[in-house]
Amino acid sequence: MQFDKKTPLYSYEVRREGGEDVIYINYLGALFVADVAESPQVMGRVIDALIENPNVSRIVLVQQKNYNYDFKETSALLEIAQLYVYFTKQEKILSQVKLITNCEEFFPQRYNDLFGFLILLKQDPISAHSELKKLIIEAKIYFEKVEVSCRIDQQNYINLLNKLLSLFEETILIKEVGQYLEGYVKGDREIYRKFFKPDTLPNFTFTRLVMDLPDDAEIIGQYKIGKDHDQSLVTILKKEDEAKLIYHLNPPENSLSEDQDMLLNMARGVLIEHQPKAEEFVDTERTRQVFFNISRDLLQDLSNNQGINLSYADLNKLSTILVRHTIGFGLVEVLLQDDKLQDIMLNAPIPKTNVFVRHQSFDECSTNILPSQQDVDSWAAKFRLISGRPLDEANPILDTQMNIGNLRARVAIIQPPLSPDGLAYALRRHRDSPWTLPLFINNKMINPFAAGLYSFLIDGARTILVAGTRSSGKTSLLGSLMLEIIPKHRIIVIEDSLELPVEGLRKLNYDIIRMKVRSALLKTTTEVSADDGIRTSLRLGDSSLIIGEVRSVEAKALYEAMRVGALANVVAGTIHGGSPYAVFDRVVNDLGVPATSFKATDVITVANPIKSPDGLKSWKRVLQVAEVRKHWTKDPLLEKGFVDLLKYNVEEDELKPTEDLINGDSEIIKEIAGNVKGWAGNWDAVYDNIMLRTKIKKELVDVANKSGDLGLLESQFNSLSNNSFHKISEKVREEVGLPVSERVFPEWKDWLSKKIKGRKI
Repeated sequence: MQFDKKTPLYSYEVRREGGEDVIYINYLGALFVADVAESPQVMGRVIDALIENPNVSRIVLVQQKNYNYDFKETSALLEIAQLYVYFTKQEKILSQVKLITNCEEFFPQRYNDLFGFLILLKQDPISAHSELKKLIIEAKIYFEKVEVSCRIDQQNYINLLNKLLSLFEETILIKEVGQYLEGYVKGDREIYRKFFKPDTLPNFTFTRLVMDLPDDAEIIGQYKIGKDHDQSLVTILKKEDEAKLIYHLNPPENSLSEDQDMLLNMARGVLIEHQPKAEEFVDTERTRQVFFNISRDLLQDLSNNQGINLSYADLNKLSTILVRHTIGFGLVEVLLQDDKLQDIMLNAPIPKTNVFVRHQSFDECSTNILPSQQDVDSWAAKFRLISGRPLDEANPILDTQMNIGNLRARVAIIQPPLSPDGLAYALRRHRDSPWTLPLFINNKMINPFAAGLYSFLIDGARTILVAGTRSSGKTSLLGSLMLEIIPKHRIIVIEDSLELPVEGLRKLNYDIIRMKVRSALLKTTTEVSADDGIRTSLRLGDSSLIIGEVRSVEAKALYEAMRVGALANVVAGTIHGGSPYAVFDRVVNDLGVPATSFKATDVITVANPIKSPDGLKSWKRVLQVAEVRKHWTKDPLLEKGFVDLLKYNVEEDELKPTEDLINGDSEIIKEIAGNVKGWAGNWDAVYDNIMLRTKIKKELVDVANKSGDLGLLESQFNSLSNNSFHKISEKVREEVGLPVSERVFPEWKDWLSKKIKGRKI
C-alpha cells in the first residue's frame, strides 16, 4: 500500500491480501513514530479504526518505515475494540438504567468514572484495567458507608463493575501481560512492549521481517552473508519448545536511515512506471545492469534535490536494494546469497506463513520472513516471462530456473487449482561454482577412496546412475563427476530444468552442449520431449551423455542407446531411489524399460542424508556404490546381480571398500582393465591406479586445509589437477609401460607444490 503526501493524515484503507483483510493507516507526515506501544493516541486511533472494521487480521501503520502488527497482535487490539462496542452498545454501561436503581444522586459520579474508563480503554487498556479494579475497591468501601436504602443500588453497581472486570480479564492482552502487572505503575507504557513488537519494513518493499530476536531463544550460530555494501547478518536460534530452529535474517534493507528509506520509496515509484518489457526479461543479467545504472543516477538526482548526502558506497547499496525490490525477487535474492542454504520454501498462503529454509548444518528452519501477496504475484509474473512457460489454471505447475549473477536456483511453482490456498514456491539453491570430488571429501560426503574410484570409472567410460531421495545431493554429485571427464571429450547435457553446472564447465574450456527439453509435468509446449532430445544427441557425434534426471519415457530412449552401443563414452544421470534394487524397480516397473535393457547400467551410487540422534541436524553421505552384473535374467536382487563395491559404515562415518572390490572381484573394473594395455589380467596394476587417484584427491584436500587455501578444492584448480594427472600419467606410461603410482604421484606432488606457490588466499 502506497500513500502519498495528498493522503489525509490518519486516514485508512482496508485491502484484501492473501486471504486476509489488512488495514493500512496513514502516518506519513506525522511528527512522531507510529507506535502502538509508545503512543496512547496511536493506540486509540487504531482501536477506533478496528471498531469500524472488525474483520481485519493485520494492521500496517504507514510511514517511511511501515509498522506491521501480526494476527496475534491485531487480535488483541480487536478484542479491546469489541469489548468497547459491547460495553457501549450492548451493555450500555453509561445509561441510567445500568448505573442506578433508585438512588439518582449516584449517577453523575458513576457516569464520569465509567466515561473516563471507556476513554482509557481505547488508549491505554492496561491502565483501564487498573482503573476498573480501583473503582471496584472504592465501590466496596463506599458500600459500608451508604444509607441502607441505597445498598441494593450500590451492590448492583458493584456487580456491574465485576462483570466488566471478568470480561476484561479474559482478553488476550491482559492474560499475556498478567505476569508483569505486579508493581505496574498506571500510565507506564513500557509494559506494552512485552506484547506489541511490530515487524518493521521499509516503505519501498512489501515483505515483512520480524526483526526482534525471540526473548526465550538461544543463539546457536551467527554469520554474515553477501559482499561489500550488501551484507546481511544471519542468526540461528533455538527455542526450547520448538523442533525447528529459527533462521533470523537481518538484511541491509533494515539498517537504512529514514532519509534513505524516503529516497528508495520515491525512486521505486518512478521505476515501477518503467518496468522492463516482456522480451527484456529474457536477458535478465543485462536488464538488471541497465536498471542498476538507472537506479544509481535516479537516486543521485533525488538525493541532490532533497539535500541528502550519499557516499559512493551508500549509492551502490541503495541501487542494489532498489533493483532487488523492483525488477528482482526481493529478500529471496538475499537468502540465495547464503551458500549454506539448500532449499527455500514458500508455502501457501504465503502472506500468512513464514518462509522455511533447509540449512546444510541445521536442517529445516523457520525464518523471520513473510512475503506479501503483491510480491508473490509479481514474482510469478516474472518467472513466467523468464521461462517462457505458462502458469495458469490450465497449467498450474511451473518448473524453471533463476540466474542472478553467480546465484543459481531451480524454481518450482504451483498455483490454484492444484494449490487451493494460492501460489507456493520451492527453490533449490545451486552452488555458485560446481561441486568437486575434493569438496565432497572435505565435507565427508565421500572419502578419498570413493573419489579415486569415481575418477577411474569416469575414465573407463562407464554408465553411472546417481540415486537418492530429494535433497540428497545427487545432482551436485553428478556435477562433480562431470568435472572428472577429460575436457577434450565432448559432453552433451540433457535437462528439463537447468541445474547442472554447464556454465561453470564452459568457463573451464569444456566442450559442452546443453539441451533443454520438455518437463514431464507439461502436456503441451513448444519444447522438445526428453526422449527426442536423447535420440537427437546420438546424431551430434561421439560424446559423453549426461541426463539431468531420468524421470519418464526418456528412460526407454536412453537404454536403447546404451544397449546398441551408440554411446562409447561415459553416460551418467540422476534418478530417485534409495537402493540399487529401488532404482531397478523404478526403471523397469515404473518407467517401462525391459529388465534385460537395465543391464546397460554399470554402476549405481546411492546418496542419502543421515540424521543426528536428536533429529535436528543432517549430513549428506554416499551410502553405497554397487555394480550391476550381467548374468541375471529376471531379478538382479534374487540372482545376485548387484555387488557392492563401497558400503557406508555408520559407526566410522565413512565409505568402506568391500571384500569383493579389495579381492578384485569386480566385473566392471575388469572390463575397464581389459581395454587398457598392461592392465588386462593384472589386478595389482589396476588397484594401484585406483589408489593413485585416491592419494591425489586426499593430498589435494590435506594441502588445502593445511595451507588454509580452500580454493584448491574448487572447480578451477580441480580441473588443473586432473589435467596434470593425465599428462603425467601419459608421460610415465610411455616411459615404463604403465602409469604406476610410485612414479606418477611424486611428479604430481612436485607440480602441486610449484602451482600453489604465490597463490593468494
